[in-house]
Amino acid sequence: MSKSSPVMMHCVYRPKSGQEEALFELVRRHWPVLRDAGLTTDEPALVWRATEKRTGRPFFIEVFSWKDDQASGLAHQLPEVMQIWEPMGPMIEGGPSPELAIVEPVRVG
Repeated sequence: MSKSSPVMMHCVYRPKSGQEEALFELVRRHWPVLRDAGLTTDEPALVWRATEKRTGRPFFIEVFSWKDDQASGLAHQLPEVMQIWEPMGPMIEGGPSPELAIVEPVRVG
C-alpha cells in the first residue's frame, strides 16, 4: 500500500477571554511536537496572530502539512501530542475549531 501525499492543514484557534497567551504558547509548541513525532513534513508551520475587525478579538491561524493522510489519526495515539491538544480544548471559544484539510491547492490569477 503506497503512502498518500502530504495534507496541508489550516487551523483557526479562537481563544477564550484571558486565555490568549496560554493558547498561543501551545500553538507555538504544536508543530515542533508533531514534527518530532514524525507526523509532518519538514516545512515549518506558519502561525499568525490576527484580530477580528468587527469585534477586536484575537485569534491564531496555523498552517502546516501532515506527512500523509494517516498522520492526523496517529497523532491521537501519542501522549506527547495529546499533552498539547487536551489543554487546548478548554481554552478555545466554542471548543476546538474544525481543521480545514487542503488536499489540492488551487492557483488563481
